[in-house]
Amino acid sequence: MKYINEIDTEGFIIIDAIYNENEIEKLTSIIESVTEDKAGKTTFRKSEDLFAIRQFHKEIPEALDSIFNQNLKNIIKSNFGEDYFITKSIYFDKPEKSNWFVAYHQDLTISVDKKIDVESFENWTTKQDQFAVQPPKDILEKNFTIRIHIDKTTKDNGALKVINNSHSKGIYRVENMDFKNEKETVCEVEKGGIMIMKPLLFHASNKTTNNERRRVIHIEFSNIELPNGLDWSERTNIN
Repeated sequence: MKYINEIDTEGFIIIDAIYNENEIEKLTSIIESVTEDKAGKTTFRKSEDLFAIRQFHKEIPEALDSIFNQNLKNIIKSNFGEDYFITKSIYFDKPEKSNWFVAYHQDLTISVDKKIDVESFENWTTKQDQFAVQPPKDILEKNFTIRIHIDKTTKDNGALKVINNSHSKGIYRVENMDFKNEKETVCEVEKGGIMIMKPLLFHASNKTTNNERRRVIHIEFSNIELPNGLDWSERTNIN
């Protein structure tokens, strides 16, 4: 279960059959039962195009045991080690008729517990009482993201598109990207599969065209202690 070479080279990997049908059904049931009770919370965003839950693992901690099954724990341990922890999570539900899309970008910010002056931490923002900041490049390079696919995701219902190996450019302006000379991959993932990606990998998402739902749990990980009293606002250890 060693995938780290491909992750380092391409910036991502797709791994199918991490969860079986029963595990997906249980996870879905947990999410649906809780969202009905908490739909008015500020961490919940709902529109015709998108339903999202920010701080997902804090809002629905009941889901963590189902998410971190033995398959996922083994993949994290064998490829990244035992010292990584959750730093952020979001649940995305892209409805059947969604026209929501995302242009090519890198994930350049992290969620932190306070706003303080720290060298090389810049571009501060605040959203829904949540502080975000762009950390130094070496922090972003060591972090990784796992996207858990509750539904089959194809090019027709908003699968991510990525530019292979674009994470190796470091922090890079999208307008400087020579797309005609880059390799683009549409990351189709089976139900119960995962995608692992690096934050600096350029990625985008198209509109849904086949009237099929797409639900994804996006979880970010780090093993870095932040400096000068700054801390990850959503930090949670993996049991």
